[in-house]
Amino acid sequence: MLEQEVKELIIDVLQLEDITPADIDNASPLFVEGLGLDSIDALELGVALQKRYGITLSADAEDTRQHFSSVNALVKLIETQRKK
Repeated sequence: MLEQEVKELIIDVLQLEDITPADIDNASPLFVEGLGLDSIDALELGVALQKRYGITLSADAEDTRQHFSSVNALVKLIETQRKK
């Protein structure tokens, strides 16, 4: 299940030791509210997603911010780019 993989990647990459995949709601915000991630976390997570899934992200694209809004949004991005 891709949602589970993405949650595990977030926890591993960002070293969120006190959080389990079950603690992360697929629809909850990843930044500010929700997990409370910041821009450095986004950069690290973006690099990890590119390496693991071969996706392309543009740091200055407006839609990149939307892709990082939740686990569901990240999964949708990965699935969309895998089909290309």
